Amino acid sequence: MANLKSLAKDTAIYGLSSIIGRFLNYLLVPIYTRVIDASSGGYGVVTNIYAYTALLLVVLTYGMETTFFRYANKEGENPNKVYSTILTSVLTTSALFIALVVGFLKPISSVMGYPDHPEYIWTMALTVAIDAFQCIPYSYLRYKKRPIKFAALKLGNIFLTLFLTLTYFVFIPKLGLNPFGIYNNGIQVGWVFYINLFCSAFMTLFFVKELEGFKHGFDWSLMKRMLSYSWPILVLGIAGILNQTASQIIFPYVYKGEDGTTQLGIYGACIKIAMIMAMITQAFRYAYEPFVFGSTSDKDSKETYAKAMKYFIIFTLLAFLCVIGYMNLFGRIIGEDYRVGLKVVPIVMAAEILMGVYFNLSFWYKLTDQTLWGAVFSGIGCLVLLAINFFFIPKIGYMACAWAGVGGYGTATLLSYFVGQKKYRIDYPLMDILIYVAAAAVLYAGMAYSNASFGKWAAMGVNTILILAFCALIAWRDLPLSSLPVIGKYFKKV
Repeated sequence: MANLKSLAKDTAIYGLSSIIGRFLNYLLVPIYTRVIDASSGGYGVVTNIYAYTALLLVVLTYGMETTFFRYANKEGENPNKVYSTILTSVLTTSALFIALVVGFLKPISSVMGYPDHPEYIWTMALTVAIDAFQCIPYSYLRYKKRPIKFAALKLGNIFLTLFLTLTYFVFIPKLGLNPFGIYNNGIQVGWVFYINLFCSAFMTLFFVKELEGFKHGFDWSLMKRMLSYSWPILVLGIAGILNQTASQIIFPYVYKGEDGTTQLGIYGACIKIAMIMAMITQAFRYAYEPFVFGSTSDKDSKETYAKAMKYFIIFTLLAFLCVIGYMNLFGRIIGEDYRVGLKVVPIVMAAEILMGVYFNLSFWYKLTDQTLWGAVFSGIGCLVLLAINFFFIPKIGYMACAWAGVGGYGTATLLSYFVGQKKYRIDYPLMDILIYVAAAAVLYAGMAYSNASFGKWAAMGVNTILILAFCALIAWRDLPLSSLPVIGKYFKKV
């Protein structure tokens, strides 16, 4: 229980930064979806470019975040040498990537569908290269258990992005100014990418201390060992990120209608609401990954992993119900023209829960150095996702993108569970988990009926009662108030 409380504490810190960060990012969404008209397809361009960025970030880090935690905690390895070797490697590959994109900018822009806007591509390339390099110092902060600095830097980046976005898209136009002629052709989508590039580059200045890690040198023999461990994680990561972004990448090529970027923009705006679940999963991952690799020698480690899985599912289901219950409020985050796509939110959130479960299950092959299995599971899941997209986007549009995520992650989760139980058995409390899933399903059905049948405020009142019912179930079965971290001391057991 002490280990779980430590995990909960770190998750709370990472989670707070993620919650605040996502909230600030949400403030960008209403700006974009109100300034950029839905019919223009401008937000579809943003959605499409950022999907490529997410994929490239995985490629350019090539599994080195997880590899760092594995080898920094591995007996016989020098953590400082591991860090400096990975830091040098990722810096080198990021620089090569920038050179390649700049050298072949025109053909790359044409293939991606933006021959008239190569600035979208080179800004994206520079930004993702910087972000890939920064992933290693961020991992080092997690390894050193410095969540405060980690959170501060993440939030600093977001605050700066929000300020510059408001300045360009709102403040300056409201004042009727046009400095340097930047509004001669109206408000430009490209400034979304320029701002992101500046903020990423600026945050590098705050890693001066962490970049001292270069002094420990580069060890080629160590790098070869780490690459043998990381390449399946790279395949796993590519397949995993494709499960999240492939729909946004391929949609313009597969959708048969003339308003492809418009439809993609609607989908991209609505899934921002569903990203609350991604926020929770990410916060859990930041704390859980170093926790798992650092507790492998504990005799009760498997029991701890099983409990962590259960509590992860419980609280993601609670988050799911909260979003559905207050959809009338969350829907106002995006512009009115985009709200027609809100029906994708519960589906995408379900996919995000499955992704989190899959992440929890993934540690059996990471701890046993059998990462090839992860590549296999994610690869198969990705194929399922791509098949659903290719076959159903022409028929049902962006709804296919939402269901494809459920199909892809569901497949990978089932494969990882059944194989993992044979290779590295963990006795997950399946009956307890199924009870919570069933309860959440029943309450979701009640919320769907409430949202469709009652007025806005009446529906939220009914949904609040349903959410409290789920909280009561949690407290009754698994979480007496006295066991809560931080505030638990104020609730004494009778």
